[in-house]
Amino acid sequence: MDEMDQALGAVGPRLRALRKAREATLADLSEQTGISVSTLSRLESGSRKPTLELLLPLAKAHNVSLDDLVDAPQTGDPRIHMRPVTRHGMIYLPLTRRPGGIQAYKLIIPGGNRGEPNPQVHEGYEWMYILNGNLRVVLGDHDFVMKPGEAAEFDTRTPHWFGNADERSVEFLSLFGSQGERAHLRAKPKAKGG
Repeated sequence: MDEMDQALGAVGPRLRALRKAREATLADLSEQTGISVSTLSRLESGSRKPTLELLLPLAKAHNVSLDDLVDAPQTGDPRIHMRPVTRHGMIYLPLTRRPGGIQAYKLIIPGGNRGEPNPQVHEGYEWMYILNGNLRVVLGDHDFVMKPGEAAEFDTRTPHWFGNADERSVEFLSLFGSQGERAHLRAKPKAKGG
């Protein structure tokens, strides 16, 4: 029990450091999490024991995992073994594991026909890069085929659908931001004479 008490005792200073690093006030954090300012203050000072009900919204607000928030000890094999998930006939392999922000996936659509397009909409922004195969994309009024080496980006509030363009399987990378984050690198131009 000593290890657990030590881990829980360290949560307060960690919460304060995370909040200060974000330059947020207790009032800012209270507004974001729905936790009262007095409870947040007692958590940070260590006079209130953290509970899962309090830690989950705080981890989300600070954009850290619950394990990172409580500094859970590493156990067993330290390698990350991402497990593929099958949805709508596609295999999703997560490539990131941090909460919030842009998420990266490798998607595989097995060979065969996926049927007729059924465009969907949802919040977010997606960037796709084709690795292998030909991907049919229906995006709004557009219907086109992407080949290996091609990329596309779009607002997912636009009706969209994708599937095999032919009988072969398709593999592609996807960066998805549920809050509409875009995956852009912005570089400053070189100064003249440099």
